[in-house]
Amino acid sequence: MPDYSTYAKMIDHSLLAPTLTPAELRAGCALALKYDVASVCMLPYFLPEGAALLRGSTVKASSTIGFPHGGQATAIKRAEAELAVRDGCEELDMVVNISQVLGGEWSAVRADIAAVIEVAHAAGRKVKVIFENCFLRDEHKIRLCEICGELNADWVKTSTGYGATGATLDDLRLMRRHSPSHVQVKAAGGVRDFDSLVAVREIGVTRCGASRTREILDDCRRRLGLPPLE
Repeated sequence: MPDYSTYAKMIDHSLLAPTLTPAELRAGCALALKYDVASVCMLPYFLPEGAALLRGSTVKASSTIGFPHGGQATAIKRAEAELAVRDGCEELDMVVNISQVLGGEWSAVRADIAAVIEVAHAAGRKVKVIFENCFLRDEHKIRLCEICGELNADWVKTSTGYGATGATLDDLRLMRRHSPSHVQVKAAGGVRDFDSLVAVREIGVTRCGASRTREILDDCRRRLGLPPLE
């Protein structure tokens, strides 16, 4: 079995619920530091403080663009990305324009994704492109994987966690199969226990959005024979 760090560094600890208070956001960053996860995906307004709390650690500050429905104008998504970079965001999770995807307006979809990637990559940051698969047919998902590959997105991601369903194993297999090797795959929504984390890793998933980070990684440590974190 891989070591603890392999699993912990798959997790983007999710702090995106609109009801989270500033105190809860700070506590979430502290939990992420304690468990040494990959990143904290936090509400955008909290980025300046959250990035400062994580600075000097191996836990990255991440946030969302066009969240959760993706229908913002491209100029707004670009501005969100520019602000996120200035506020210390290291990884940007953007939602595609679902309306345009369903309408087959692929040039517009491509330009929308490209705008955020351009800003992020120019600053040395990374981008995860969220499809929101519950609304899409397989042909939409495949075309999005192709576009993201052409634009050198860093990850393709199943869901926001706020759609009707989250990640499914079938969707993750499809996205891994149709994405070039330089594009990673992220699962969001549905990875709620350690067995699920192991299952998606076997498909080739490298990141998972999770709100039950403590439960997942406590179980991981128990199975690896490691002491609980105090």
